[in-house]
Amino acid sequence: MPALIEGMLLTIELSISAIICGSALGLLVALLRHLAPPSLRWPMTVYVELIRNTPFLIQLYIIFFGLPAYGVKVTAIEAGLIAMTINLGAYTSEIFRAGIDSIHRSQIEAGHALALTRLQIFRHIILKPAIQKVWPSLVSQFVLMMLTSSVCSFISVEELSGAASTIQSATFRSFETYMVAGVLYLALAIVLKFGLFALGSFFFGRKAARARSFGPTTLAIAKEVKP
Repeated sequence: MPALIEGMLLTIELSISAIICGSALGLLVALLRHLAPPSLRWPMTVYVELIRNTPFLIQLYIIFFGLPAYGVKVTAIEAGLIAMTINLGAYTSEIFRAGIDSIHRSQIEAGHALALTRLQIFRHIILKPAIQKVWPSLVSQFVLMMLTSSVCSFISVEELSGAASTIQSATFRSFETYMVAGVLYLALAIVLKFGLFALGSFFFGRKAARARSFGPTTLAIAKEVKP
């Protein structure tokens, strides 16, 4: 059990790091695809389509086994984190882009009419309501990425699946070992899901964390951000 707990802690560290870095990358890619000139949009589109249409295991192998051939050496944990970040960035970029596209042009025009600055319009009218609308989808993607971290055991990362595989090889008690690992993954998924929804409720309010929330109006935002 201590080995499984240690592996679970590494799974948590990998997942949280990948969620933070992958979300930042996904948001940046979504903004570039939405606001940048066409010359910068197509590389982002190629990146998203390439990652979303190839297996995560292949991406992991390319980073861990392919990069050293070009003089870039990374540890197994670093390779796992890089692969998880790149993979999550591609998927979250599409989710962020859907949220940004859902903001009606009239809301932005209303922000200009109410004398809000560009930063206030971007922050309060575009970004926050966009994230609010797609938060349930983001939560699902984050939980899925946490579960996908088990693939990192293929490059000898001793996270939860890797620890379970080591224990099984030493004891030959496959059923008991993987049942306990499965229960731990289930517990992690439930805790992560409810934790992220609680975080969404904190930032957006309870109603805002729901899938069908439409967010505050531009006038309400203007009253909030302008004294």
